[in-house]
Amino acid sequence: MNTLLTQLKIRKGEWISGEALSREMGISRTAVWKQIRGLKARGYSIEASTRKGYRFLTAPDLLLSEEIRTGLETRVFGRGDIFCFPEADSTNNRAKALAEAGAPEGALVLAEAQSGGRGRRGRNWFSPAGSGIYMSLILRPGIPPAEAARITLMSSVAVAEAVAAVARLDVKIKWPNDVLAGAKKIAGILTEISTEMDSVNYVVVGIGINVGHRPADFPPDIRSSAGSIFSETGRAVSRTELIRSVITLFESHYFELKTRGFQNIRIKWCGLSGVLGRSVVVESPGGRIRGTAESIDGDGSLLVRNRSGVLKRLFSGDVFIEEGRPGGGGKK
Repeated sequence: MNTLLTQLKIRKGEWISGEALSREMGISRTAVWKQIRGLKARGYSIEASTRKGYRFLTAPDLLLSEEIRTGLETRVFGRGDIFCFPEADSTNNRAKALAEAGAPEGALVLAEAQSGGRGRRGRNWFSPAGSGIYMSLILRPGIPPAEAARITLMSSVAVAEAVAAVARLDVKIKWPNDVLAGAKKIAGILTEISTEMDSVNYVVVGIGINVGHRPADFPPDIRSSAGSIFSETGRAVSRTELIRSVITLFESHYFELKTRGFQNIRIKWCGLSGVLGRSVVVESPGGRIRGTAESIDGDGSLLVRNRSGVLKRLFSGDVFIEEGRPGGGGKK
């Protein structure tokens, strides 16, 4: 069926006879018709005429492996296994099970909806069908556990750049991995690792992006803080195109991180940050810290100078920007 789809897409908008398709594919015209019927059942818009043949019009906005691979400019990610589910409890859970079973680096898990989508610190991720991107990538980076946080920050850079490019939306990153449009969170990353002795066995990077949600779609308890590409721009974007952009940028930054280290990724993260130079309150495992967010260090930790002038290094926590307090200027 993929071969037929490729032939139709090459001639998008043009008529091609069943006889020509039969000849090019080496199958009967009846087999061509059955495959066309299968594609239409999956949501592809294909016009049929007894005299002219078939004409490809549009692809559905569904998360389909063949659509994601079309035009994907990567070497590893998305080139092998792409698992697409109508619904999953969590794409991270599915990806971890696949990784445990030996799935290679670059495998991708997607779901149209999640019944148990998760964010950081055990929070739920609102995951209705057809409105968002819920995806997880399997990595086997061969790094010590102490360096895993860099992957989270690298992932947020890839997502922010992809959203900005595809949706033409100005976005910022809130440490460590929330992507914001104005004050509204439109994307987040959940990184989970499996370790063996002193090395990382695999990393699963879960990415959630709110694409087509309308403001009223969000539950009341997050309606004031959650947004989507559509709610912020009024424009619809292709989820498939956005996924391809995320994967392409992710692979580029990931291999840069592995071969050249964290410095260039750190610079890009700082350039996209909506936190640095701002007066913040950080709720961390060690307590509440109020001060100015100055930078991130080589491990991805947030550096905050408190009101006493002491520089604090934070490994984890929730950041809240204090409105009306500009802080002392960020350092990159």
